[in-house]
Amino acid sequence: MKFHRSAWTGAALAAVAAVTLAACSSAAGPTTGGGASNSSADSGAASSTGAGASDGAAASTDKSTDTGTDASPAKGTLTLWHYYTDREADAVQKVVDQFQAANPGITVKITGGQGSQDISKAISTGSDIDVVILGGGSDLGVMCGSGAFQDLGPQIKKDGLDLSQFVDTPLKSSAYNGVQCSLPLLSDVYGLFYNKDLLSAAGFTEPPKTLDELETMALKLTTYNADGSIKTLGFNPMMGFYENQSGPWSAAVGAAWMAGDKSAISTDSAWAKLIEWQKAFVDKVGYSKLKAFTAGLGDEWSGDNAFQTGQVAMMMDGEWRVAFIEDQKPDLHYGTAPFPVAADKADLYGGGLAMSTYVGIAKTAKGTDLAFKLVKYLAADTGALVTLTNEIKNIPTTQASLASPDLKISDQFRTFLDIAKSPHVFTVPQVATGTGPQDTLLNYWEEFQSGAGGDLTAGLKKVDDDIDNALALSAGP
Repeated sequence: MKFHRSAWTGAALAAVAAVTLAACSSAAGPTTGGGASNSSADSGAASSTGAGASDGAAASTDKSTDTGTDASPAKGTLTLWHYYTDREADAVQKVVDQFQAANPGITVKITGGQGSQDISKAISTGSDIDVVILGGGSDLGVMCGSGAFQDLGPQIKKDGLDLSQFVDTPLKSSAYNGVQCSLPLLSDVYGLFYNKDLLSAAGFTEPPKTLDELETMALKLTTYNADGSIKTLGFNPMMGFYENQSGPWSAAVGAAWMAGDKSAISTDSAWAKLIEWQKAFVDKVGYSKLKAFTAGLGDEWSGDNAFQTGQVAMMMDGEWRVAFIEDQKPDLHYGTAPFPVAADKADLYGGGLAMSTYVGIAKTAKGTDLAFKLVKYLAADTGALVTLTNEIKNIPTTQASLASPDLKISDQFRTFLDIAKSPHVFTVPQVATGTGPQDTLLNYWEEFQSGAGGDLTAGLKKVDDDIDNALALSAGP
């Protein structure tokens, strides 16, 4: 999962999910939307009254599969949809091959490269989908709130699966409104990537630990062409550049997203301080110069990524970048560190934003016992998680896999394992509008950094109002 890999908004997914909700409401009863929480590790699971199947809304009855007994192995065919592509999809295939080898009576048919909106549409139209690996982190609230994902509670109880084996923050974020509608399957953790050669040439021996240090170092590292345009950028402060999204930045200041079931962006002063600092940083370099420079940079996922080409000396990114560098720029001399934090929040250093990938059972599943067998394998089998971690370079989400001696850990990747273990790991709360709150804030933030956002206090109040109105609409009459 990458924070903004999807090209559609939370509102678009919520609209699709509404179709799913309408399609299943006659069978499962009406549901309402909108769990919410602050963005701390203790509040990953939404707690307010809202959508999601109840414990009694168990899965559909098995039809075309035989889950087997002690004397007769499970057999049948499962369909797995996921969002991975290319090298990452190959890693999923490897793990599924291992599952099929251990369960010779089960065949798994895979459809990859499917975003949350694609999956939601397919489920709403009754497509043959049993198990889903969901990226995007904050889309889980939409999928669970609409009933597209089944409640795993009955299967967890029947199987005796011990949930304490999972890392706390990913486990909490895999539930919605108290319903365990998915299990965590790897996490993304955000930190700082820095070019050691560029920092050394500028006289720096260590990466920055505070936002003020980040700005000071970035300005010194920035070089200009004869015409005044940017040649090399120390750090790109522009919101919307690569992983410069509102979610990851919230962890740098410990900003709250929700207060109960209401948006807290205008009431938590940490947001205004962060946005004012970022705007001042942009102004010191020059908005027009930054905009022109950013427009000429390579695609984030290609070998022309600006950090990999040396055009940007430092950037915010997730642990997956380690694998991309190994594949696309193996000779790059770089380091990783926790992302800098506000000077008055120094205790947060060492933590960061964590966003999970989830695996769940679609409401269209033909047989939930058989589907749960695959879900459990993907989410809880140490060997499977270690394989995925080594291949994809995401963070494992069980205690056993996180401590496995079979992990292939570089110094750069170890940073993110350490961040994942920090007590100061943050997550973005699951709400019925998915990424809607982050999208709404980001849209205003991009406007504000350009100088067109008007009064910040009024602007953030409108952001809150827009988020709250969208949540209210998602809950229905």
